Amino acid sequence: MKQTKVSKFSAWLQAMRLRTLFLSMSCIWAGLFAVQIQQNLSIVISIFTFLTALFLQILSNFANDYGDTIHGADHDERKGPKRSVQTGTISAKQMKKAMSFMAILSFISGCILLIASANVIGIKGVIILFIIGILGIAAAIAYTNGKRPYGYMGLGDFAVFIFFGLIAVAGTQFLQTAIITKTTWLLAIAFGCISTGVLHLNNMRDIDSDKTAGKMSIAVRLGAFGSKIYYTILLLASIACFTMFIIIENFGPFLAFSITLLIMLNLLVAWRVQKQEDFDPLLKYLSLSSFIIALNLQLFHSLI
Repeated sequence: MKQTKVSKFSAWLQAMRLRTLFLSMSCIWAGLFAVQIQQNLSIVISIFTFLTALFLQILSNFANDYGDTIHGADHDERKGPKRSVQTGTISAKQMKKAMSFMAILSFISGCILLIASANVIGIKGVIILFIIGILGIAAAIAYTNGKRPYGYMGLGDFAVFIFFGLIAVAGTQFLQTAIITKTTWLLAIAFGCISTGVLHLNNMRDIDSDKTAGKMSIAVRLGAFGSKIYYTILLLASIACFTMFIIIENFGPFLAFSITLLIMLNLLVAWRVQKQEDFDPLLKYLSLSSFIIALNLQLFHSLI
């Protein structure tokens, strides 16, 4: 009985895809960093911003585990790690319940967040962000679920860039300041490109299995070489935005150099990959890189 419990626990941890959580937390951290440039942080708003993003990311991961198995994208020939529903360690019924639970947690946490920030953003801001929040929950589920999941039409990159880039970073600043500065948009675009890059690495790894399942991701549409070009554009765009942000905020050339070096290392390693399964560890590296970048931004801000 003890071994069964450990196995089930491990299956749920795998379904959460912990390496992706670093990415979503980094985007929120970047938004909070943008707040700190202007004013002191609200601890309550900051905590519930993190929690809401965390719940949405886990919801998205659960929905992806369930949806890709149901639609046949997760099968024995897939290059990536085996998914929990695919292997049967978590049943489809259990995963649907977990999805519902995470959707409810996301909704509740989001509502508390809006209540906490209502005095700052006003009723109009609350309504707008409430609608965006509902769309975010729907987008997390619909990526690989339903009769026509948008991830199977190649729209997943766009959704990740919007929700886990622009909205995560800029929305975090707006919740505490009621404004979004021009430099924050640079951060939002930069982290949006990295977030999209993580998804694209996942799709580059799964080109063959996704094509078989009819999942027409950007990677499937572009092919192996075209996908690397697209990945290069994403990371170079992030470098450009980070550099412009650092120049405008006068954080100095060393920070720009360190971030550029870190991103370029990810890019160079990706170009050296020959086998699709070798893209898998790069997801963790790029996700951790986003966390290191957010940490560096915070450290340099504290030093000046």
